[in-house]
Amino acid sequence: MKLFSSLLMATTLLSHSELLTLPLWDGEVPGEKDQKVGEEKAEDKNKDGIIRISNVSTPTITVYQASAEKANGAAVIVAPGGGYGILASSHEGTDVCEWLNDLGVTAILLKYRVPRRKNLEKHHAPMQDAQRAVSLVRSKAAEWKIDPKRIGFMGFSAGGHLTATVLTSDGSVSFPKEEIDKHSAIPDFGLLIYPAYLKSEKNPNELVPEVSVDEKTPASFVVIAHGDSRFVEGAALYYLAMQRAKRQCELHIYGKGGHGYGMKEIPERVGEWTTQAAGWMKEMGLLKRSQ
Repeated sequence: MKLFSSLLMATTLLSHSELLTLPLWDGEVPGEKDQKVGEEKAEDKNKDGIIRISNVSTPTITVYQASAEKANGAAVIVAPGGGYGILASSHEGTDVCEWLNDLGVTAILLKYRVPRRKNLEKHHAPMQDAQRAVSLVRSKAAEWKIDPKRIGFMGFSAGGHLTATVLTSDGSVSFPKEEIDKHSAIPDFGLLIYPAYLKSEKNPNELVPEVSVDEKTPASFVVIAHGDSRFVEGAALYYLAMQRAKRQCELHIYGKGGHGYGMKEIPERVGEWTTQAAGWMKEMGLLKRSQ
């Protein structure tokens, strides 16, 4: 992993003014050789204040280091949503990282591959990127002063589906392993914010096949609104699966609200989800300052 090492040596203090961005893959990205993806763009093309990143073929992570005064050793990888077509990189990405920093958590913004790759499951390439991101972050725990046993994964909408998929994985990967992959690709906890695509289309009383909760699934926090009619049942099914597997899980279903609000200010109470999420992390002991 010479590329990772050289980038780290070239970067000094991690701060909001000088963020560290690392490529997930050293050399060729798995399965990308025959994929035809256009030029990557980041733009507010809908003029709604939401920056959308499209055509990602070179996935990366960007490190938002918590300040020395607040840092408690926890880290969370953040996966924006966008239907596996684009990445809503501001209100479900950079804004989230800054909120986590306020909690003393080092945030890792994941830029995973979009759009969906031809002839592959919608989450195939993003899952590879997510697993590599977890392993990479865990490998850098000492350098970044984070606890390798307090590395979480947090996703919005499609990113919430990706979170559930990574959390319930058995750790096996669909790409050739490298030295970095000796570190576990399973997060220690997860936060699913209005997660999409969790309910099976064939059987509405079951989770999708790629999300298989068992007795080892990490603790999870889930939030969604009753008005998010397409996805609310999937969130409830995830909670039921966790409860039946005797795993720690907290679910909030708010009476009002829709989908895709992220860190935006909205009138509905579901917009207060950050308070609930922070309280859950504190209660779970995830925000205790490392000794």
